[in-house]
Amino acid sequence: MIEYVENKEIIAKRIARIFKNGDVVNLGIGLPTLVANFLPEDVSIILQSENGMLGLGPAPAVPDPDLTNAGGQSAGIVPGGIFFDSATGFGIIRGGHVDYTVLGVLEVDQEGNLANYKVPGKLVPGMGGAMDLVAGSRVVIAATTHLEKSGTSKLKRRCKLPLTAAREVNLVVTDVGYFEVMGDKFYLLEYFAPYTPEWIVEHTDADVVVMSTCCQSCVS
Repeated sequence: MIEYVENKEIIAKRIARIFKNGDVVNLGIGLPTLVANFLPEDVSIILQSENGMLGLGPAPAVPDPDLTNAGGQSAGIVPGGIFFDSATGFGIIRGGHVDYTVLGVLEVDQEGNLANYKVPGKLVPGMGGAMDLVAGSRVVIAATTHLEKSGTSKLKRRCKLPLTAAREVNLVVTDVGYFEVMGDKFYLLEYFAPYTPEWIVEHTDADVVVMSTCCQSCVS
């Protein structure tokens, strides 16, 4: 019997392998920020932040209180990076200049719907830039642990929580597998050991199609 163990690191590692040189990428707060730690050495991407930066780098050893990402976390800037106002930051997003956005989720469903900002009855800070990012980015990647602490799947046939966006999610990476959203189904492209395609289908509250080319990921 396979026991589920939450693993955010493998999610970040697999997403980091999706990008190619020169891609403009926006990493949402929380889990998505881990992706920057696992980029291959031969891949150079341009990180964008909606609060006014293009060319984010690793957080400095001595944090600068005036230099933070959109989530308020300490950030660095690479040589050649630039600063601008938030209106320009959102103009870049709304103008379709972001290749990929990676967002954490509360729920994602097989129609590509995303819920990631509100749980009814709980105090939340708001949607932030997520609504603009999912609508303006070329590819939307949902990054999430596969199961809630209760054992419930975060991948749904239909989201029950308030939506951030409808039919915008292209790819989903959890700590058990890598999926593409197509034709109102989740298509399993890769699975992560020790999980198997059969385990994933059984523990996903949605329609999952195991691709004929599905294979075990080499990410560990």
